Amino acid sequence: MNPINNWNNIEATGNEEYKRLVPGGYVCRIIKVEDRPEKSYLYMELDISEGEYMNYASNCMERNGFWPIKLFRSYSDKAAGMFKGFIQQIEQTNPGYHWDWKEQTLVGRVIGVVLGEEEYKKMDGSIGTRLNITRTKTPADIRDGNFKVPEKKLLPKEEPIASFAPVDDGGELPF
Repeated sequence: MNPINNWNNIEATGNEEYKRLVPGGYVCRIIKVEDRPEKSYLYMELDISEGEYMNYASNCMERNGFWPIKLFRSYSDKAAGMFKGFIQQIEQTNPGYHWDWKEQTLVGRVIGVVLGEEEYKKMDGSIGTRLNITRTKTPADIRDGNFKVPEKKLLPKEEPIASFAPVDDGGELPF
């Protein structure tokens, strides 16, 4: 291996302790919106805009290369009522904002989210835990503590596969 230039002048990083995000309610700002028309949903990236975890997602992106707080909102015919409820929350909590069917106008708007834990199966087969948005609320509801953090969502337990018992048929085939 070749030595790195300026080795003695490089500041060591990566050993810092970072506060891990915990289940709870957070006031967030919508940072990015993409329409995914082939699946009839909006994909949004959110960042925490208040409190001790402010800018958590952008800091995570800078440190680890991924965005941890994502929101998906379907606008399919079956989900139209839920989509309208989401849009009404945005309109109520962002004075002067009116939905005009231009998804990029959602960027910069605030919304409250409740994060809960869920288990998932990792690529190596082990079980991990991640945070997921379980519902949206108004920022006022989050600030007032008017929300409930759900119980951790567990993966179903895998049942062992029953083995076959040998059958003693005297060695005769039935046909």
